[in-house]
Amino acid sequence: MPTPFAVRRYLPLPTISHGLPDLHTGVPAERDFGPHVDQTNYSVVVDDRVVVKWLTPPVPLPHPTPEVFAHLVDVGFKDTAPPYAALTRADESGEVLLALVTGYLPQARDGWEWCADEAEADRTAFAPALGHLAADLHLALATFPGEDPPPPGADAAVRGESALRDALELTDGDDGDWLAAWAGRMRAELAPLAEPITSPRIRIHGDLHVGQILQWRDGYAVIDFDGNPTVTGGDLYQPAARDVAQLTTSLQHVAQVAIRRRGTPPGAAARWAAEARALMLAAYRDRLAGRDAAGLLDESLIRPFEIEQECRELIYAARHLPRWRYAPMGVLRSWYPEENR
Repeated sequence: MPTPFAVRRYLPLPTISHGLPDLHTGVPAERDFGPHVDQTNYSVVVDDRVVVKWLTPPVPLPHPTPEVFAHLVDVGFKDTAPPYAALTRADESGEVLLALVTGYLPQARDGWEWCADEAEADRTAFAPALGHLAADLHLALATFPGEDPPPPGADAAVRGESALRDALELTDGDDGDWLAAWAGRMRAELAPLAEPITSPRIRIHGDLHVGQILQWRDGYAVIDFDGNPTVTGGDLYQPAARDVAQLTTSLQHVAQVAIRRRGTPPGAAARWAAEARALMLAAYRDRLAGRDAAGLLDESLIRPFEIEQECRELIYAARHLPRWRYAPMGVLRSWYPEENR
């Protein structure tokens, strides 16, 4: 690789041969995922075997993904797109990450699509597989090399309160009025974050929602270890409950998608989300217990982290994707129905 570029290799790249249809072009076929796929960066599929994700713009190192790729390969975690390489470039300001190269998963479908299908059809048999996948990921990341970080202190409470405050400031109209009316109740549910958190801090995924879980020909795979785009300077080491809460809230968001886009009755969607959440959590607990690691999950943190996550969804909607606001607002309104006021 010529200077100033460099490649970090994780697994051997598959051989990409030139077949007869390619003889007149000189290269294997390339394509993108199309405009229907919502992505921050730009991905190119090469020969239906490799995906090259170009970071737009390039991101200064250190970046979470190259380190996580190396560790997952070392510990033998395979429930992800095979990590092949990272392309970097050195310039005056330091080294930047240009692209990530992973394996292409045949017949892969984005979680917002396949999971919405499950909600529309009132199927929850998928949920235990999600719980096992999340638990296996956390068991792998719990062995991330380095010194054990100290347990989080007041920073968890500060982060939760900051998310609520920003959500209140950025959410306008009737939704903003409703949010302000329930802010006291939400603040009370964030209160456990002010208590000492004794569960272990591990290297978490950081943005673990159903959109990061592909359903493909051979099962499910978790992808995208770039971290939470709504959190600036977030700690890479967090209680496992942080990821779990984001995954459970994303099931609630899928229910809102099914209501809005698939015509699913709200009551049926709420029942589906509750059942899927319960099955996913039960499978997650069972997997940890089977590996003598039940202490990784502090269930008392799930609800406050869920509240914070919905605030972050509102912040994301206000700053980047206004049409998304219906989903977190729909979830919050289902948690705090008017008759309970």
